[in-house]
Amino acid sequence: MSERNLILATGTTVPWKPMLYFFPTMPIFFIFSWFFVLQSAERPSFLHHSSLVIPAPQKLRPLALVKNETGSHVGIDPSVKNRSVLSDEEEETEDPQEMSNLVAGAGCPTDNRTAILKVYMYDLPPEFHFGLLDWKAGGGDTGRKVWPDIQGKVPSYPGGLNMQHSIEYWLTLDLLYSEFASSMEGRSAVRVLNSSEADVVFVPFFSSLSYNRFSKVSSNQKKITNAVLQDKLVEFLMKSDEWKRSGGRDHIVPAHHPNSMLSARMKLWPAMFILSDFGRYPPNIANIDKDIIAPYKHVVKRFVGDESGFRSRSTLLYFQGAIHRKAVRHPSLTPKKYTPSFHLSGLLFDMQGGFIRQKLFNLLKNEKDVHFSFGSVQRDGIKRAMQGMHSSKFCLNIAGDTPSSNRLFDAIASHCVPVIISDDIELPYEDVLNYSKFCIFVRTSDALKKSILINYIRGIGEEEWTRMWGRLKEVARFYEFQYPSKEGDAVQMIWQTIAHKVPAMRRKIHKSRRFSHTRGTADSEPVQFRHESL
Repeated sequence: MSERNLILATGTTVPWKPMLYFFPTMPIFFIFSWFFVLQSAERPSFLHHSSLVIPAPQKLRPLALVKNETGSHVGIDPSVKNRSVLSDEEEETEDPQEMSNLVAGAGCPTDNRTAILKVYMYDLPPEFHFGLLDWKAGGGDTGRKVWPDIQGKVPSYPGGLNMQHSIEYWLTLDLLYSEFASSMEGRSAVRVLNSSEADVVFVPFFSSLSYNRFSKVSSNQKKITNAVLQDKLVEFLMKSDEWKRSGGRDHIVPAHHPNSMLSARMKLWPAMFILSDFGRYPPNIANIDKDIIAPYKHVVKRFVGDESGFRSRSTLLYFQGAIHRKAVRHPSLTPKKYTPSFHLSGLLFDMQGGFIRQKLFNLLKNEKDVHFSFGSVQRDGIKRAMQGMHSSKFCLNIAGDTPSSNRLFDAIASHCVPVIISDDIELPYEDVLNYSKFCIFVRTSDALKKSILINYIRGIGEEEWTRMWGRLKEVARFYEFQYPSKEGDAVQMIWQTIAHKVPAMRRKIHKSRRFSHTRGTADSEPVQFRHESL
């Protein structure tokens, strides 16, 4: 048989048998060529979330006050750094030695995360702050007429449930203390006396205390003292140069009690609020992008030297508090101050909180190792709650009048693993802390199904619980309020959270100044602003 040939388009005749060897070898050459190409290139790297670090404000630099021979502040020492900031990488570590170093304050990954926030604080009259604690201003210099001498005696804050919303008290003390502190080691904020040098402006109004103590009309008053103070504060701020320069965007306004600053909040909304949650705020007034969520101050004592462990905590699940919630809001929460839709949503939230607690009570009341009962601060209620939490493995934190409650932070202080049933809760420091490492989250819809919650809790074994319990003991210090403040405690963590917000805040201020030089036009008004950088 004669050989068959391939005739190409060009007319060239090619024998077909050699082509049988050519085509099978083509894929082999192709594979080898790609192999050598990949070998010569770098291996791909994959991003892990722990490598993503939230940048600190660019203008914030590590600093410490340096005193001259007379004791006054004269300069900045850039060598002192704050090591208490947690990065996500540090938070995720499971190595005991690494965690020990973290708790000791070591190992921040970058220098720009160690910056100290520069805070200008208004010298408001005492009626806005320590005067609410019955402190009387003395004579002498202007500072002594406004602020107490905290190097001598610190005015005490009322105890009980008043203490849980005392955040503004601790922040104010910390700024005053920074003026005479011998070292800035471990600090996250320092007071500056020139507002043009500040990163933020702090408003020292004890708004939660004002609400708790002065939100009712006395017999000789025409208007509630709390409302009068809010009106005075708004008038003062609107007239201040600091507010006019930024439109209030660089101001820090503490309003931790859900009912504090009820009227003022609607006028001061451009500022950064320090809140416990957003349950009673419309999103255009307060939101997680603009504002700060701070922890409650726990009212039970911290469990020091906890060696209890899984088996010695005899109660599986613990809850003590109000079971039936009122469906009536505070009298000042009226449609005149809030939009009807928001007022209605707040009312429904109160009703829902009461329904959830009542439903859970009915589901759990017959479980032999579950403590679910009514309780209050009266008749040694706080002491009994502390003892109950210290002897329980898990502690329920259920949404009530608002998404958050102090019960979560009492549980953390007691090293009782929190079981959070609050779908809308926002948590402090969640940009650097992974709460799922030491908390259990259960959707409300699941928790209200028969046996779902209790079976889930019973399914958590000793090893997993012990790991979460150990993590609780490590993070508990981040929720401690104290004077003087210490590295990595709640006060310093709040300042760091504020510092994380500064770049976005500056961006808004700078954007608002784009047309600030345009004056005298028909549709614009002169805008006051400062030329120097924030």
